[in-house]
Amino acid sequence: MPIPSNGQPNPNPRQPVDIARILLIITILTALTVGSLYILRPFLPGLIWATTIVVATWPLMRGVQRRCGNRRWIATTVMLLLLLIVIVLPLYQAISTLALHGGEIMAAVKSLPSYALPPPPGWIHDIPLVGQRMSTEWQTLSDAGPGGMLAKLEPYVTIAARWMLAHAAVVGVFVMHMVITIIISGILYMNGEAAGRFVVRFATRIAAQRGAEAVKLAGLAIRAVALGIVVTAVTQSALGGIGLALAGVPAAGIITAIMLMLCLAQIGPLLPLLGGVAWLFWHGAHITGSLLLVWSIMIAMLDNFLRPILIKRGVNLSMLLILSGVLGGMFAFGIVGLFIGPVILAVTSTILNAWINEQPPLPQVEAISTDEAAKAASTQGLADASRRRT
Repeated sequence: MPIPSNGQPNPNPRQPVDIARILLIITILTALTVGSLYILRPFLPGLIWATTIVVATWPLMRGVQRRCGNRRWIATTVMLLLLLIVIVLPLYQAISTLALHGGEIMAAVKSLPSYALPPPPGWIHDIPLVGQRMSTEWQTLSDAGPGGMLAKLEPYVTIAARWMLAHAAVVGVFVMHMVITIIISGILYMNGEAAGRFVVRFATRIAAQRGAEAVKLAGLAIRAVALGIVVTAVTQSALGGIGLALAGVPAAGIITAIMLMLCLAQIGPLLPLLGGVAWLFWHGAHITGSLLLVWSIMIAMLDNFLRPILIKRGVNLSMLLILSGVLGGMFAFGIVGLFIGPVILAVTSTILNAWINEQPPLPQVEAISTDEAAKAASTQGLADASRRRT
């Protein structure tokens, strides 16, 4: 033990800090992490999708396993088949349909200059709340004559159509990501407990008990967002597609694909459905158009109670946060960002709220109470002294 100049041993000697060694370790760990992520870069979207899907459907998989005699491989096979039917096939059909019919969509956009919108029907004005505004806007487009509709819609429709044509190759990329997603999902279903224990141990090493609680909160947020967005979008687009097909609207498959994308983007299915309603009224099918209008309104209102119910089963998240995550994730990461964005924001929000609402440790609380008592006593003493002087 070092002895200072006064001859007394130093009970708390300070060890020298090897800054160069610490910096070298940080550099090596950073390089290994970046290198590993770069190597795994082609698999990261599939890994993110698979993790989101497995976490969201893990309780369902456990239920299937119990009904299959606790045989995990049978439950994994059933879940992968459900994954193909419920998620992969609808998304693939929607993306491939939009990519294959991109030329037709562009042709329809180019034909807008020669199309003149007729005056609005009288019943439009009688629609509660929005009828007068819809009639006014319709009449404005009709008064503009040929090309007036193009002037209004071109900034939006042309950009969307060009985007679909430019991203026609996304179908192949999507297929590759889906194959990777299915493989990783099967691995995670088979070894979910081991993967969960690894993540919990890793989080515990970083933040002790708070890290384990953060992992639990992250799982709840992932499950809530995935179920709330995907299930609601698939339900609305499926019901809307059934209504369009029964009403005899042409290109019902394309409209359903557009509805699915708009529902995933949290815009809703109402705009494509109203297009089908307008086509029916334009061709004299007033009864069918009225029924489809009522059906469209019911579908559009479905997410007002279905999505909150599904989301609040996990965590209490605001719809503003979900909408910001979906739109921001889509612009930042593409199609996969529809799922990554809200999950990242939801996990961050739940962890941040848990940390803010966490009670400080008891010694810290006692110290704060002591300081407040001392300040109160000092303030009282100053007040007493002031009264004595007066």
